[in-house]
Amino acid sequence: MTLPPIDESLLLLFLVDLLKTPSPTGFSEEATVLTERVFRAIPGVKTTRTRKGALLVTLEGEQSNAPRALAAHVDTLGLMVKSIKPNGRLALARIGGYAWNTVEGEGCTVFARAGKHVRGSILLNAASSHVHGEKTAKTERSDETMEVRLDEKITNAAEIRALGIEVGDFIAIDPRVELTNGFVRSRHLDDKAGVACLVEAVRALREAGLKPKQTTYFYISNYEEVGHGASNGLPADITELVVVDMAAIGDGQNSDEFHATLCVKDSSGPYHHGLSNYLRKLADENEIPYKVDIYPYYGSDGSAFWRAGGDAAVALIGPGVDASHNYERTHVDSLTATTNWVLAYLIS
Repeated sequence: MTLPPIDESLLLLFLVDLLKTPSPTGFSEEATVLTERVFRAIPGVKTTRTRKGALLVTLEGEQSNAPRALAAHVDTLGLMVKSIKPNGRLALARIGGYAWNTVEGEGCTVFARAGKHVRGSILLNAASSHVHGEKTAKTERSDETMEVRLDEKITNAAEIRALGIEVGDFIAIDPRVELTNGFVRSRHLDDKAGVACLVEAVRALREAGLKPKQTTYFYISNYEEVGHGASNGLPADITELVVVDMAAIGDGQNSDEFHATLCVKDSSGPYHHGLSNYLRKLADENEIPYKVDIYPYYGSDGSAFWRAGGDAAVALIGPGVDASHNYERTHVDSLTATTNWVLAYLIS
């Protein structure tokens, strides 16, 4: 069957909106609400929420004897206020796995519990080379040496608390989204790119008046970056789970920004050989450009699902993303290839 046409402009429009919506793990409700609203606008889609706050989307299939699921995560890397320093700066705790040097100098927003949003920057505590000389270059970037400088007239801890900021408040790192020459540059493409691919695949399927072959659930997880995203909340009767998450690019890797990628193994172990081969067959039949890869430092919602005892075959595909957990980049070719792969799976 010919795949339904996808609309790149709609895919990118939603992706940009989602990227601009702050959603560090534990503080992803606004992004989940946006995703739910877009799914609900598609005819035939039903949505529910798990107690943990994840979004579960149901799309009735031509058959329901072997239900399937796809998953992507809306939560991202971020920060929390670890302590308030006497000099009016914020000590930090990281959310998710990333190196401090990848966010140094980046803008951020502190979400005070009382509702105030305060802008700031992530900096070394000895940031000025004119003052600190070689110490600025040689100081290790760590939990102890990195801080947030707030864009407010404050000089002490009491003035920070007067703004309503306290220990435990969430901090979102600026995405800096830019579309240029077919590329999407932004933080948090992991895994908002995957979410956008799922949304556009469902929209294109229903726009063509089609149903998936089997009743299919779309699980938009909200705790993936800390390791337990899809550990619960998926229906117990699913027979397969296809996770859509970013493909990591770098030395020794086969992935690139212009293909979709099938990950056959990551640090949690091999994925399901039979389901992976089935996805390769679908890509070959539909002339979808893809790569196959193995990631040495990587886990997914599929890893969490299996570790929690999930009894279904699991495979992992996704768009190629350069500089993962840094200032990331992908290309529209990779996004469309991934979306077409999802469509091919849905109607097969």
